[in-house]
Amino acid sequence: MSTDQGQLTGRGLDGFYRAGRRVLSRCQLRVAGREPLAVQARTTGADSARFVSTLRSSPQAGPDPDVVVERTRHADGTERITLHSAAARPLRLPVEVALGTDLADLGAIVSGNAGPELPATVHDCGLRWSSAMGNSAVTADPPPADALASAGLLRWEFVLPPGGSASIELRVRPDGAGPVRAVGRAATSPLAPARAAGDDPGVEALLRTSVEDLQALLLRDPAHPSDVHLAAGAPWRCGLAPAEALAAARMTLPLGTRLAAGTLRTLGRTQLRGQGPQSGVIPAPMRDAGTHLPPGCTGTEATLLFPALLAEARRWGLPDPETEQLLPAAERCLTWLRTIVGDGTYLPDPQPGGPVRCETQAHAHRAALLGADLLDAFGRPGGAELRQWAGALRNAFRADFWIDDLGGGRPAAARAPDGRLVPHLGAAAVHLLDTGLLGGGEQAPGLLDKVQTEQLARLLGGPAMDSGWGLRGLGVNEAGYNPFGHRSGAVRVHETAVAVAGLAAAGYEKEASALLRGVLAAAAVFGHRLPDMYAGERRTDVSAPIPHPAACRPAATAAAAGVLLLTTLAGIRPDAPAGAVALRPVRSAPLGEIVLTGLCVAGAPFSVRVSRLGLAMVEEAADGLQLRA
Repeated sequence: MSTDQGQLTGRGLDGFYRAGRRVLSRCQLRVAGREPLAVQARTTGADSARFVSTLRSSPQAGPDPDVVVERTRHADGTERITLHSAAARPLRLPVEVALGTDLADLGAIVSGNAGPELPATVHDCGLRWSSAMGNSAVTADPPPADALASAGLLRWEFVLPPGGSASIELRVRPDGAGPVRAVGRAATSPLAPARAAGDDPGVEALLRTSVEDLQALLLRDPAHPSDVHLAAGAPWRCGLAPAEALAAARMTLPLGTRLAAGTLRTLGRTQLRGQGPQSGVIPAPMRDAGTHLPPGCTGTEATLLFPALLAEARRWGLPDPETEQLLPAAERCLTWLRTIVGDGTYLPDPQPGGPVRCETQAHAHRAALLGADLLDAFGRPGGAELRQWAGALRNAFRADFWIDDLGGGRPAAARAPDGRLVPHLGAAAVHLLDTGLLGGGEQAPGLLDKVQTEQLARLLGGPAMDSGWGLRGLGVNEAGYNPFGHRSGAVRVHETAVAVAGLAAAGYEKEASALLRGVLAAAAVFGHRLPDMYAGERRTDVSAPIPHPAACRPAATAAAAGVLLLTTLAGIRPDAPAGAVALRPVRSAPLGEIVLTGLCVAGAPFSVRVSRLGLAMVEEAADGLQLRA
């Protein structure tokens, strides 16, 4: 993590991190006794950046720089510093790199308690730092001419002929740790090499960058190296976040089912067992829910996402033996759901006295219907009971969670324990549109009826929710709205993508298209590497989306959302067990013609073209896969 200046100063989040610890906090370059002038900083990949600066070796030589300094930094802990001379005479350039670290934990850095830099020792062509928290070392190639441990300095002296260059490569890593290799760089990456092309030049860049980000965030389960999952995002959440990992794996099913399978197996091993009320739960932390509700339990969300992802992965082509292997864990999730609901109608909050949340009922309803479909497919009992409960939930929800008003009404965000409705309109309502995929290319029924769905679509497409850059987390007219609010006004890319997909599936293409174009415009400003959130300020002719200081970038759900946004345009609805696929494209073709190649359906490459008239055509598919009307 570094600023646009390229120097790591040790201030703020500057530094190289591994496993949540800052193993290098300071890396400051001086050439001929001066800091080069930064002129460009550019992200060159999900895990690399390039910084360019210049220097005038002789102040009397005029305004033009005659030395260009290029720093190429990689997330694996390597940095190459290259000096290029444009001088007409040989240059003698002393070079110094000042290094330091506090070996602080990310949490301590965020809270301002990182502590002082540690003393260094000279070690193996570089410097080394040690403390009770661990140790770290930087090595240099070529070896420095001088190393001063007391000052944390490495020194070289280069003689550059006219037009010549010289390079230094620095490598940082904890002692005993091997070089880091991103899982996605291996030949065994679980993600299909999908590509996009079309009338809108942004589609190619968005899909390419989304896949790059997903590959860079892949983690391997050390105890089960064949299973990979996604880290939530950098810099704040470089580890496994169960709900986000499942949601991202679900959105990336068009890239194949291997990521979904690895994520499900990894989380299945964390599932709580035994006879208590938590048996079957996928453990996960609490999450801020904004100004109107207490923090929500992402463990509940993960537990409900597990059977839904398994059911949909099977539709996309997860082989039956792998599905059956994961089925017991899915059954435990569904058993937990029915046990907690008991004789009631709604899935309550796990916190005593907590609210009954709208989005939790949406997740539970989808899990019940898709889980029942899954149980039936393998001859397991319980499907009829789940469908019966889901039907009762639909009937009750449409009356109990709908607030009538002069504007046509809205779904409540939650019901308080005393039955009072929490009326604010927020992006969590989009999960009511995300009903899930059943067999035959059909969407599962939702909790809202047709009239209520139409009203929700109107609200989501209105100026209070649609910022012009994507969907706000909270409507601008609601109490507590804050355009930078994590869950109370900022645009969250994941929820925007869910809204686009849900609105398109329900037939509300105008609202879906407006949100899609908005987030694609924001993506262009962010170099097509979308953060998980940014400010919900209103878009104008002269404005740009404002970054959020606490956003992750790259982020798993944002990168996966890029895949969902573009594949929604083709409306791909596979049913691999039936050997069929249906296409429900967005007929208005909001981005003109688009061609998606290198996707994966039924374990084979799949390509589709959507014309400017909104007609979808399969151009490549598995042998025997039938197109269903």
